[in-house]
Amino acid sequence: MALLTAMIKTLAAALLGLAALGTPGQAATFSMKRGLNLDQWVTWPGEDRWGDAKAILPYPEWRKFLRDTDLKALKDAGFDFLRMPVDPSPFLSDKTMDLRDDLYASVLDSVRMINRAGLKVIVDMHLIPAGGSRKIGVAQVMDDPRTFDLYVEAVRRMGRTLAGEDPLKVAFELMNEPIVDCDSDGTSLWPDRQRKLFAAARSSATKLTLILTGACYSAASSLAKIDAKAIPDDNIIWTFHSYDPFLLTHQGATWAGDFIPYVTGLPYPLTAVPKAQLDMTLDRIRARIRAEAPQARQGGLLAYLDEQVASMDSPDKLLGLMDAPFIKVEAWAKANGVRPENITLGEFGMIRQEYGNAYVVPPRYRAAYVRDMIARAEAYGFSWSAWSYGGAFGIVDAFGGDKAEPEVMDVIRSLH
Repeated sequence: MALLTAMIKTLAAALLGLAALGTPGQAATFSMKRGLNLDQWVTWPGEDRWGDAKAILPYPEWRKFLRDTDLKALKDAGFDFLRMPVDPSPFLSDKTMDLRDDLYASVLDSVRMINRAGLKVIVDMHLIPAGGSRKIGVAQVMDDPRTFDLYVEAVRRMGRTLAGEDPLKVAFELMNEPIVDCDSDGTSLWPDRQRKLFAAARSSATKLTLILTGACYSAASSLAKIDAKAIPDDNIIWTFHSYDPFLLTHQGATWAGDFIPYVTGLPYPLTAVPKAQLDMTLDRIRARIRAEAPQARQGGLLAYLDEQVASMDSPDKLLGLMDAPFIKVEAWAKANGVRPENITLGEFGMIRQEYGNAYVVPPRYRAAYVRDMIARAEAYGFSWSAWSYGGAFGIVDAFGGDKAEPEVMDVIRSLH
C-alpha cells in the first residue's frame, strides 16, 4: 500500500508538472485562414501635426477613408480576418501627450468596427523607418534602450486596451519585421527583446492570442532560429513574411535598396514571355543601370541582376526559390512542436506601382503570383494575409482614389 500511495503521489506530481508546462502543440485561441493587410498611412501627416486631433484621429488612418460597407465587401470576397497595422510612433512621441488616451480608444473602436463587419482582426504594432519630420521609427526603437523601453510600455498599454475583447475575434501582434540580428556576426538580440515584449503584452492581455516572429524582417530563416519553447505559452501564433523572388515582387521600389529601383518590366514567371522579349527587357534594365547608377556600383549591380535572373529562369528553379521559406518554417515547426494552424504567412504580395513611377505591373502577373503563394501557404496548413488593401501593393485601391485592377481580388473570390 505504501508503494502504491507513493506511485500515486509521484504520478500526481508529474501530471501537475505537465499542466504547469501546458500541452505542447495546443491550438491558439484565435484562429484564422485568409486575410488582408489594411493600409497604414495614406496622407502621411508630419509629426509636427500629431498633436492636432483633426490630423491624426481617427486612428489608424484608414478610418478616414474606409466605411462599414468597404469592410463588409472584404468579408463577402472571402476574407475571414484583417491584419490592422498600427504605427506605434505616435504613442511614443511627445507631440501626442494630450491625445494619447484618444489614440488608444480609437484603435479599440477600429477593432470593433472590423468585428462588426464579421471579420476577425490582428492588431499589428507596425513600426516603419523614421524620416522627414518623423523622429521615431524602427531603428530608434531597436537601437536606443530608452526608446525600446517606451515601446515595451506602449505594447503593455495596447494589450490592456484590447484585453476585454473577444479572444476568438481579436489577436495582438507585438512587432512587425524587427530589423535586428541581420548581420552574420553571431549576435542575437531579438530573443531577449521578444521575451520582454511578450511579458509586457501577456501581463495586460491575459486571454488574447499573441503573434510572435523572428528577427530581420520576419524572414523564414530568422524564425528558424527562434526557440519557441523559450516562450512558455501555447496561446501563440508565429508569423513569417515572404516576398520571394524579391527581384519580381518589388520592381521599381525606390525604398528597397540601390538595385531594385532600376528593375521594371519583368514578367511573373520569367518564362511567361518568349525569351527574346525577356532579353529585351533585361537589356533595358542594364542600360538604365549604366546610365543612372553610380559608376562604382554598376559592375556589381549588373552582376547581381544576372545572378538573380539565373536563379529563377526555369520553372524548377523558381519553384525551389519560392518553396524554400515554407520548407524552412515547416521544419522549424516540427522541431518545436508548433502546429501548422499556429503559423501564419503574415505578408506576401507583388507591387502594383511604385508611387511616382509610371510603370504598372500587369495584373495577370500579380494575380498569378498571389495565386501561387496562397496555394503554397494552404498546402502547408498555414493561414495568410496578403499585402495590401491599397497603395503600392494595393489589390483593392491604387493611388489617388483609383481602384486597382480586379484580377488579384478575383483570385481571392475564386477561393470562397
